[in-house]
Amino acid sequence: MVSPSVRRRAAHASVHESGHPAAAVCRALGLPRSAFYRMPRRSRPSRELAQRVVELSERHPRYGYRRITALLRRAGLCVNPKRVRRIRAEGGLRVRKRQRKTRRLGPAISERQKVTHPNHVWSCDFVHDQTSSGTGFKVFTMVDEHTRECLAAQAAWSLGSKDVIAIIAEVMALRGAPGHLRCDNGPEFIAYAIRDWLGAQQVGTLYINPGSPWENPYIESFHDKLRDEFLNRELFDTLRGAQVGLAGFRREYNTQRPHSSLRYLTPAEFAAKRRAELRSAPVHASPSLANPTQTTQHTTQSLKTLV
Repeated sequence: MVSPSVRRRAAHASVHESGHPAAAVCRALGLPRSAFYRMPRRSRPSRELAQRVVELSERHPRYGYRRITALLRRAGLCVNPKRVRRIRAEGGLRVRKRQRKTRRLGPAISERQKVTHPNHVWSCDFVHDQTSSGTGFKVFTMVDEHTRECLAAQAAWSLGSKDVIAIIAEVMALRGAPGHLRCDNGPEFIAYAIRDWLGAQQVGTLYINPGSPWENPYIESFHDKLRDEFLNRELFDTLRGAQVGLAGFRREYNTQRPHSSLRYLTPAEFAAKRRAELRSAPVHASPSLANPTQTTQHTTQSLKTLV
């Protein structure tokens, strides 16, 4: 069974290529001449949906059709992801991204510790960028491996171990202390000051092997999104402009951007859901979540001692 749209296209192709009269071609294909001359029109809901898909795709040019579908469904629309993909393809809105090659995790590498609750393991690292004048700056980032929340994204001309301690302490004062901190072997993370301070907070350290960024996958994945969706698209005239932009990106990432590995919940929604589950099952609750006030007081006292 051939649909009228397919027969219409075949009739137009036959008339264009062979030069036969449209009436004869329509009789041969069993297509009414009114259907041959009729231009297809989309219904109003279809036009509105297509316009909404284009608007979201232009607002978030690095989002694929699955994430655009998630945004539409969060807005209350019932839409099929295949339809969104078709609309984006018609408008030339496909995201073409070259995949980076990664090393296979060899059998000699110990298995990573599996995170089971918020504040179990935090990952942190640095990413570098520059202003429009060519002056480089550093961005310290930190994520919760369980909830995928971005806990910090702080830019500065330079960041040492004391600066890192101040940023981590600020986050701990709001969320409590993590069980472990995963980082590389950079000088900011292996300095005696931060190691002693983390030990005083009873926070374990998980150092990855030198030259093995794939052992810190959560922060590397976040850096990929940060650079692809923000740093590579923005031109910063001043450091302050970068700091303001990073704050906005962090807020959108945590509260508005659906995360595919979280079943298209935002990290903030997933964190709230997991904390509610942990409150209903206190046996499995994280010690750092049980008494955040005590952790905050301990952190403040340690900072005063450090200063």
